[in-house]
Formats: sequence, C-alpha cells, structure tokens
Amino acid sequence: MSHPLLAVVSLVGRIVVLFALLMLLPLAFAWFGHDGAERAFAVATLVTLGVGLSVSVATARYRRELQPRDGFLLVSLIWGVLPAFAALPLMLAMPALSVTDAYFEAMSGFSASGATVLSGLDALPMSINVWRCFLNYVGGLGIVVLAVAVLPMLGVGGTQLFRAETPGPMKDQKLTPRISSTARGLWTVYAVLSVACLIAYRVAGMNWADALMHMFSTVSLGGLSSHDASFAHWRSPAIELVGMVFMMLSGVSFALYFIAWRSRSARVLWVDPELRAYFGVVFGAITLISLYLAAHGKHANYLESLRHAAFHVISVATTGGYAISDYALWPPFAPVLMIGLGCFATCAGSTGGGIKMIRVLLLFKQSQRELVRIVHPSVVNPVVMGDAVVPPQVLQSVLAYMMIYGATIVSLTMLLLFSGLDVVSSFTAVIACVNNIGPGMGEVGPALNYGTLSDFQTWVCTVGMLLGRIELLPVLVLFTPQFWRG
Repeated sequence: MSHPLLAVVSLVGRIVVLFALLMLLPLAFAWFGHDGAERAFAVATLVTLGVGLSVSVATARYRRELQPRDGFLLVSLIWGVLPAFAALPLMLAMPALSVTDAYFEAMSGFSASGATVLSGLDALPMSINVWRCFLNYVGGLGIVVLAVAVLPMLGVGGTQLFRAETPGPMKDQKLTPRISSTARGLWTVYAVLSVACLIAYRVAGMNWADALMHMFSTVSLGGLSSHDASFAHWRSPAIELVGMVFMMLSGVSFALYFIAWRSRSARVLWVDPELRAYFGVVFGAITLISLYLAAHGKHANYLESLRHAAFHVISVATTGGYAISDYALWPPFAPVLMIGLGCFATCAGSTGGGIKMIRVLLLFKQSQRELVRIVHPSVVNPVVMGDAVVPPQVLQSVLAYMMIYGATIVSLTMLLLFSGLDVVSSFTAVIACVNNIGPGMGEVGPALNYGTLSDFQTWVCTVGMLLGRIELLPVLVLFTPQFWRG
C-alpha cells in the first residue's frame, strides 16, 4: 500500500474513533432505559473504538497534509466504512437481521435517505430507533464537515475534504477565510435549527423521546421514524405543520443562513434565485396537487386535500421521506410529480438530496442561451445567476454531472430489472435511493419498505444511496485510471 493511501487510511482511523464516541448517545438510552440493547451498543462501541485506534496508531507515521485528490478518496472511504460500523449494533441487537439488511439500514440512516428494511419499529428498543435517527442527523450535514471542524486539532488541513463533501456545483466559494471556521459555522446553524425543531415538536404534542428522534430525522431530511406509521401515528395537524416548516427550512442552503446571520440581514435570503425557485416550485406543486386530489375526490373536502398534498409534496420534494397516508394510492400523476420534485427541488448546501435546484436553473439558463445563439450566432450572452456571470467551467461541470447522473439512474434501474423486479418498483427505487428520498412506488412504496427486496437488489439500492449522498463524482472518479496515475 503506497504512502499517500496510508496517509488517508490514517485519517479514516481517527474519524472512526470519533464515530465510536457517537455511539455513546444510544448506549446511554439503552443503559438508562434498560431496553435490552445495552450489550449491543457496548460491544459495538468497543469494537469501533478498537479498530479506529489500531488503524490510527499503525499508520501514524504516514500522516501528512492532504493533497487535492485525497479528499475524494477519504470521503468515499468514510461513507463506505462508517455504515459498516453503524450496522454493528443493529446486527447485535437483532440477530435475525442479515449483514446486507443491516448495512442497508445503516447506509440509509447515514446518507439521510429514509429507506428502511425494518418492520415493527414501534416494538424496537428505543436505543435502536435513537441510533437510526441519530445517523440521519450526523449524516445530514455530513460527518466529514464535522471532522473538518476538528481537523486542526488532528494536524490535518480540511479544504479538500470540505470541497469533496459539500453538495452543489459552486462549492469552492468559502464563507470564511478558514475552512474549519466555515464548518463550525454551518454546524452552529444546524444546531440552532435543531433546538428550535425539538422544542416545536414537544410543544405540538410529541413526547421528548419522539421529539428528539424526529428532530434528528427532520433537520437532516432523513425521514426515519420510530413508528411504522410515520407521522400518521399521531394524526395531528399541529405535529404535521411543525414537520412541514422544518423540512422546508432544512431544504434551504445552510450557507445562506450563515451569511444572513453574519451580515445581520435577511436580504441575502430574499434575493437568492435558487431559494426563490425552491419555494416557488414547492408551493406551486402543493397548489396543483391539492386541486388535483380535490377534483378526483380523494379526500372528504378541499382542506383535507390541501393538508395531505402540502405534507407529502414538502416531504418528498425536500427528500424528507415522511408520510401521513399511502400517497401511492393517489392517481399516478400526483406521486410521480412529487418523486420528480425530489430529484431537484432542494437547494445546494442544504441537507436535502437530489441534483439540487441550482443545477436545474443553470441548465435552464444554458438552454435559453443556446436558443438565442441559434438565432444570433455572434451575440455575447453569458449565463448570469443573480448578479454574477457563471464561469464556463461551472456550466461544463453541471453538464457532465447531469450526464453521469442520467447514466447512473439508467444503469442501476437496468440492474434491478435484470434481477426480476418490476418496472415501477425498479425505477422509483433507484430514483428514491440516488436522490435520498426514501420511499418509492410499487414494492417500495410509502406503505411498504425495502425489506422485500433480494440481497442483490438491496445492494444495488445501497450503492445508489452512497453515490447520491456524495453526488456521484467523489466515488466514480476513483474508478478512472487518471486518478491513480498521480
């Protein structure tokens, strides 16, 4: 193994040590709640800590400053390795759970996807549900960004990590001169939003434990729940309203919140074209689908149609993944439109999945530009976003990303079709996993889960969640010969 690769492995070891410490939260719930999972979390914590320390010590002499390409390798390793350790307590607490299903569940949590293979969530030990939802929370903004905030203590620079982890095409822009300050600023915004969400859920009627778990999976837009019925468990418009508000807020770029706070002005929010498009698309879809459901008589009256449409449009479009009813039973137009929104609606820099609204806006503007150039070949017509001209390399990267995104969707869908899964389930499972939406349609609809899939099909969906969470390129670039040639 080469020295550069060992330097990356050394840092992975230290991050695994940090990850082991996160297991102390569900261990505390298990210990004080006597829910039967104490041994599972104790053993998992010790194993994770032991492996992390062993790798870190064994490779300590190879530590060095990260090079630009190291960030991509490190992000891919972290997002592949940490779910394996996250799966340990699940397998120890539920011996009937296979390695495949345990890794899928951990990847779903860590990638903030919200897909699950588990049934009987209400009967699980509370600590297991806390762990599943807490994985959403940690993965939502990114364990790597968390690590960047403490990398100065570890003696390693974090710029390459942040650029590889942060979603969106314009991520090279720094919010502060020091990358560690940027990471801490983003996590501060995340923490403030989290506390507000926790208190709001409690006031709306959840008990403290449910409020904590659903806060974890709401601000992360992960969508995992401690109840099989998801939000239908409460049948409470107040709780649903809290969920909608904080899912919408979490779909906004955390960088915008940070800039607004630092400048003490909300103007940056109102003038952002991506944010305006995000709210416009989501509220436009709510209006359309509520009228569509009312016209088809799916609910008793228009207010009920509006309630169900608003909750599910926001949940799916933001890739939150909660449900208050089985929207797969609606006329196909509505659920298909919502899943389509989940592919792009959220803002870059949010905890949402998908290709992000900014890419769609850039593609739209580039298309307009090309139409103008057909009529006026000599015109100078740059693509402008807000008040800034978008550099050509950004447009090129967006086009390349979209081609790779499309190829990934097609390839994974064909693999599921090859395995014998039906067309609707195959396509929507891939769309849901790559865009970190959670439920799809057919056999993976909101009233069902991924537990009926074969091991091969489950691994295909797992790969889709991994690729989607870190936006394809950091993983796929590892398979190019040029990456390894230096």
